[in-house]
Amino acid sequence: MFRALIYLLPLALTIYAFIDCLNTPEDEAKHLPKIAWVFIILLFWIVGPIVWLAAGKMRTVPAGGRTPSEWHRNHRSQWVAPDDNPEFLKALKDENKKDESLLKDWEADLRRREEELKRRESGGNASPSTD
Repeated sequence: MFRALIYLLPLALTIYAFIDCLNTPEDEAKHLPKIAWVFIILLFWIVGPIVWLAAGKMRTVPAGGRTPSEWHRNHRSQWVAPDDNPEFLKALKDENKKDESLLKDWEADLRRREEELKRRESGGNASPSTD
C-alpha cells in the first residue's frame, strides 16, 4: 500500500499542477510564459509541479474579482442573462411603449374606417371613395 502511495501522490500532484496551469490566464503566470510552465511540470515530474505551485502563479485575488468562468468569456465583465441587464430591460420597455402606441393608432384607424363604412351603408347608394 505504501509503495502505491509513493507513485500516486506525485502523479496526483503533477495532474493537479498541470490542470491548474492550463486554467490559469496567461497574465497571471509569473516568471515564464505559460507554455514553458506546462513543459516544466510535465518534464520534471516531482519538482516541476512543486515549483509551479510555489512560484509559477500569482496567488492573490486578481483585480476586478475575476473568476474562472470569466476567463472563458475572454475577460468580459458584462451581464450574463438578459433579465439582469438594465439596458436590455429598458429597451424592452421602450419597444413595448412603441408597439402599444402603434396598436392604438391602428385601432383608431380601424374604428374610423368602420364608422365611415357604416355611414356609407346608411346613406344609401353613395359611391364609395377610393383611398
